[in-house]
Amino acid sequence: MNKLAIVILNWNGAEMMRQYLPSVIENSVGDVIVADNASTDGSVQMLLKDFPQVPVIVLEQNFGFAEGYNRALAQLPDYEYYLLLNSDVEIRQKDWDAPMLKYMDEHPDCAACQPKLLSLLEPEKFEYAGSAGGFLDKYGYPFCRGRVMNTVEKDEGQYDETVPLLWGTGAALMVRAADWRESGGLDSRFFAHMEEIDLCWRLRTMGKRIVCIAQSRAYHLGGATLHQGNPRKTFLNFRNNLLMLYKNLPDHELQSVMRVRCFLDYLAAFQFLLKGDLKNCSAVFKARHAFAKMRPDFEKDRRHIQQLRKNERVPERMEFSLLWQYYVKGRKTFADLKIN
Repeated sequence: MNKLAIVILNWNGAEMMRQYLPSVIENSVGDVIVADNASTDGSVQMLLKDFPQVPVIVLEQNFGFAEGYNRALAQLPDYEYYLLLNSDVEIRQKDWDAPMLKYMDEHPDCAACQPKLLSLLEPEKFEYAGSAGGFLDKYGYPFCRGRVMNTVEKDEGQYDETVPLLWGTGAALMVRAADWRESGGLDSRFFAHMEEIDLCWRLRTMGKRIVCIAQSRAYHLGGATLHQGNPRKTFLNFRNNLLMLYKNLPDHELQSVMRVRCFLDYLAAFQFLLKGDLKNCSAVFKARHAFAKMRPDFEKDRRHIQQLRKNERVPERMEFSLLWQYYVKGRKTFADLKIN
């Protein structure tokens, strides 16, 4: 069996791959493979011409992040590990993936891990999308070691300890292939955004561990597909977050948490309205409507997850409200949240 497939899912990212792919090829011990989501910018032709040593999986349409990876990895059954890597990630460390491989080999109870994710544009800082590993608050709001809401910290080694996480970033996520298959992979109905958190939450519910290996580092550009504030991104984030909560919350918490989220979502919509941002305000309402319409399709998934549950409560999903901690208590860093 082959050891590690580093799979870069691409959609119209020819220029980014031309810029960042050489660093991945040069500095990785795993096999680098590109899966193309029916790009129209000549990505496949560029890869065949400029990177003939890199295998390319050509998908017949743009399946999005989730289903794109599901279909690509289904064609790679002979690997022990998969590493999902964004096309806008640069690697500056020789054999950067080796520490993650070593940890996964030595800890069979660990289903997934991520590197320390740093900003490509400001390398002294963590990167928003994953930093040093992710958690959730009681109501489903994600935050990271190194990034709480929009406050991003400098990396001073403060989060180098390997600790249990709830989720690892989809920008650079190593997953044990057997656990990927057992969990069902990414939920294709999400299309994009929150799908890696949903996957990792399922793995944690099954009793598997997720960690960040700080000895491995990757530099992420971020925002290459949809920028912060884009109404499409707002819609996907709100809708998928609600779907994720519905799927994964324990039975005794479901109704109470969803009632609070309903209030918080409409509060967010009202804030967009006050700012005159009608498109994002509308995106929140559309997300709530889409969630209500899709929810019946997730009932079977919810029952299945509850049957697989090994942990009544995943400890990395905190009992506090992140919004209260951040905006009312003024606690802007992960260390503040943990200590107080």
